[in-house]
Amino acid sequence: MKMKEKLDNPVWHSLNETHKNLSVEFGSINFYQPEYCPFGGFINYDKIDAGIDDYASLVDNFYVVGDRPHFTENVHLKNEMICNQMLLLEPIEVVASEQITELKTANQRSELFKLVNLIQPGYFKNKTSYLGKYYGIYKNDKLAAVAGERMKMDRYTEVSAVVTHPKHARKGYAKQLIKHTTNQIFKEDKIPYLHVSELNVGAIKLYEKLGFYTRKKISFWNLVRK
Repeated sequence: MKMKEKLDNPVWHSLNETHKNLSVEFGSINFYQPEYCPFGGFINYDKIDAGIDDYASLVDNFYVVGDRPHFTENVHLKNEMICNQMLLLEPIEVVASEQITELKTANQRSELFKLVNLIQPGYFKNKTSYLGKYYGIYKNDKLAAVAGERMKMDRYTEVSAVVTHPKHARKGYAKQLIKHTTNQIFKEDKIPYLHVSELNVGAIKLYEKLGFYTRKKISFWNLVRK
């Protein structure tokens, strides 16, 4: 398989490469352990409906990324979120004027969890911050903006949790954090990529200005346990 084709199935390949120690396997479908990330991916349709039922016994709201999965009457398809999968091939040219802090302490991880769930509830779990490195900008000793790494393969790392508190919007914090995060990924000789809802036109325009391009559309199938 060509390296770039692995991005067609990012959860599966992350859970079979860098994050394989975080995988919960149910036949041909793999999921992240629920406390890390509510995502799953599969390579073929053999018995994935049973695997989805097994995972639904662990968590009541989760996502399968990629092709539409088969599932039983025990779960309900709540939503299909179509995202732009965007790649960055060159370092970002943005002036960094703010101090950026790697969020590593228990208190910092708690602040990160609260800020992300304030803006993007449902995706960021108790141990999501352990999937990769996360960075923040503080203002008056309060976390104002964050960005970091989520799904990881041997060759690609996903940029995620690009969040700014509404009180600090439009100050260029997101640009600086994305630059910092992607620079760290490039230093590891990996390629940064991200997923953004196709409806989030403002964010897509920002990423395009920073040099990201849309590789493809990819679906996040939101399933809930009945």
